[in-house]
Amino acid sequence: MVGIDVKAVVESVWRSMARGIYYPPEWQGKLSTEEAYRVQLGILERYLAHGELQAGWKVGLTAKAIQDQVGVHEPVFGFLLESGARASGVVFRYDELLDPGVENELCLTVGTALQGPGVTLEAARAALTAAAPALEIIERRGDFKADLRLSFVDNCQQKAWVTGPALPLTPDVRLGDATVEIWLNGQSRERARGDAVLGDGPAASVAWLANKLVSFGRRIEPGARIMSGSFTRQYSPVRGDQIEARFAPFGTVRATFA
Repeated sequence: MVGIDVKAVVESVWRSMARGIYYPPEWQGKLSTEEAYRVQLGILERYLAHGELQAGWKVGLTAKAIQDQVGVHEPVFGFLLESGARASGVVFRYDELLDPGVENELCLTVGTALQGPGVTLEAARAALTAAAPALEIIERRGDFKADLRLSFVDNCQQKAWVTGPALPLTPDVRLGDATVEIWLNGQSRERARGDAVLGDGPAASVAWLANKLVSFGRRIEPGARIMSGSFTRQYSPVRGDQIEARFAPFGTVRATFA
């Protein structure tokens, strides 16, 4: 569709969300990628107008394992709200989630503004001040495979983000050398390295994001937290599961689904 009225779509989607419909059928197949992101950002502005605070951004589909799992081979972005922040050890009530998924990531703190275009990997690395072990909780609120762009409108399925204590980053720490081991109900299930994220490490997610946001008149602001994208495939918890991600050298984060 050419010349779509983004404000009208934002209003329509916002009303649908209030009714629990996150993938409005009237917009299926109607939005370009750019339009879908503009609607997402319009939804963000609605949240902010209603008193929410933006904590930062998420980058998704950064590791080959998860790209292969969902059949999408480029990164995506969404926003983080402070109301979605949870501390490690949180217990989610399973019945209150819509078909949840869990991804293991680093949550990075940006100390200085990053304005694209042309943000290099080196500039992204230099801007980072801290990293925390993290889990992203997503909800499959609709069939994103039927229309991937509507998942952009739905903030790329973002629900909550769980973090352990953040550690300061020093110049000798290479995020690509970080490792994670995933434990499910006390059993080790998978290991991966940070360079699984865009082939170079979580800082590459930050550079990609800064260069992507400029197309929408945005930048990464100082103090923003960035969820870097999962090191491994996505996990689908069932009631009673405990998921733990042990990041070396950054520590452990865990969540339980009761």
